[in-house]
Amino acid sequence: MRLSVKIPLAVAFITSVFREPYHGQDVRSDVMAGLTVGIVAIPLSMALSIAIGLPPQHGLFTALVAGFFIALLGGARLSVSGPTAAFIVILQPIVLQYGLLGLLLATLMAGVMLVFMGVARFGRLIEFIPSSVVLGFTAGIAVVIATLQIPDSLGLHFEELPEFYLARLWTMLLALPQTQWPALLITGITLAVLILWRRLPTSIPPHLPALLVGVFAAMLLQQFGFAVETLADRFQFTLPDGTQGTGIPPFLPTFNWPWAGNLAGAAWLFALARELLPFAFAIAMLGAIESLLCAVVMDNMSGHRHDANAELVGQGIGNMLVPFFGGITATAALARSATNYRSGARTPIAAMTHALVVGAALLWFAPWLGYLPMASMAALLLMVAWQMSERHHVVHLVKKAPQGDIAVLILCAVLTVLVDMVVAIFVGVVIAGFLFIQQVSVMTRVQDVSTHPKHAPQGLPDGWAIFKITGPIFFAAVDRVFTELRTMSTGKRGVILYLDGVSVLDAGGLDGLAAFRQHCARHGIELVLADVQFQPLKALVRAGVQPEDGKFMLTSTLAEAVERAT
Repeated sequence: MRLSVKIPLAVAFITSVFREPYHGQDVRSDVMAGLTVGIVAIPLSMALSIAIGLPPQHGLFTALVAGFFIALLGGARLSVSGPTAAFIVILQPIVLQYGLLGLLLATLMAGVMLVFMGVARFGRLIEFIPSSVVLGFTAGIAVVIATLQIPDSLGLHFEELPEFYLARLWTMLLALPQTQWPALLITGITLAVLILWRRLPTSIPPHLPALLVGVFAAMLLQQFGFAVETLADRFQFTLPDGTQGTGIPPFLPTFNWPWAGNLAGAAWLFALARELLPFAFAIAMLGAIESLLCAVVMDNMSGHRHDANAELVGQGIGNMLVPFFGGITATAALARSATNYRSGARTPIAAMTHALVVGAALLWFAPWLGYLPMASMAALLLMVAWQMSERHHVVHLVKKAPQGDIAVLILCAVLTVLVDMVVAIFVGVVIAGFLFIQQVSVMTRVQDVSTHPKHAPQGLPDGWAIFKITGPIFFAAVDRVFTELRTMSTGKRGVILYLDGVSVLDAGGLDGLAAFRQHCARHGIELVLADVQFQPLKALVRAGVQPEDGKFMLTSTLAEAVERAT
């Protein structure tokens, strides 16, 4: 395996970006795009942090630190990274079971894995995951995210919810009579603005007016004595002087060892890391899939080409750094990246500017962010789940795709909701692989072309036949192909296997061919292989297959084989 990647990544990639002319107008375009995406990222980052059970500032820390360094070091010039909705289904169980320390440690481990994947040149990983699998687990994640917003959108409070999805959903349904209508009203108003604002001819993203309207409506309700829970009501923080504050802390994240203050010792930390290894692997796999998918989509939109391996390394370094600043797992966010491109971004400076905008919001607007209603944040995530569901692509696949792909999509969605996203991807890829193998095996066919004038213009001696094989001779097709050949060769004196249409011969094919040679030898049938292509010929040579006079021969052309038979 060749272990190489562009190093130093930042220098190499930024240099390649600015090989094109870069003028003052480009700087303005990048800065304006960064401002726009930063405004979008602020509420989304907070909402996603809340969704996994953490205070909102951890999402802002992620967008600031990871968003900046991934843009600097990654291989996709227009991707914007930060916390994303896809990670909720993985990160929430970690927070519930291991707390913030467990999540920071899992993120750090996942970052190391991502760097290894990039250095080992696994950047084309996404090409091996079928679209039915991606759509299936994405739709499943959307369902889980939407379900998690039910309590805040309806004003319901639970001391603890079951981990199993159906039990959790049943608990929420039983609590529906306790719905708080002010929270439901704020959710409805925020959703209405999010939906209707998109129809207006304006470049202002809908998140900002929707949340402003939600804040105004919540304040109006509170004036009439109807309380609506806000970020400041739910979350508190400790200032450097030891005093308590509410809402969002008005300061930038500082470097801190994630395990600082823990007295359990290194042995406990290593034991925790061992327990978190499956979670870290799941984070790394999803991060790789999300970031590379985003990069491919952005390439199609912009016409540029990303460096997949450098992007994995950049994502890995970003996720290795962010835990030391209190941030959570980050990856490329498609919605923010698309907004970045549509806002005029040209280089990674736009994504880096977006991170600085988030930092400015922490310093100057933190007190105002505390007024955001929890119901409005839930509505924002409901819209994210709706957009993430890829409903148009799902409907198109169900209408047009083969039944096997539809079954894979449904299975991945169900497993994501009821079991686990990693299990869903693994099972989906395995089943999709088996379906593909089955389809390819059917494509390998055997034809009797003995009387075809093109192949034997002068005819063949009595008892001879030409069987043309088209398609790969591999383990899934071996039994059927050689069963047909044994049947067709019954009573023959000689058989020519015309192999110009066989591009692949694997170990199973070699075993099948050896068994067929023995069959021919037992029945006195001379076997000739004609026009063997490069890979099958190489496989035969490596297997030590040798001609036997009067029993088995190889010829370079079909005409030579026919001449031998004559």
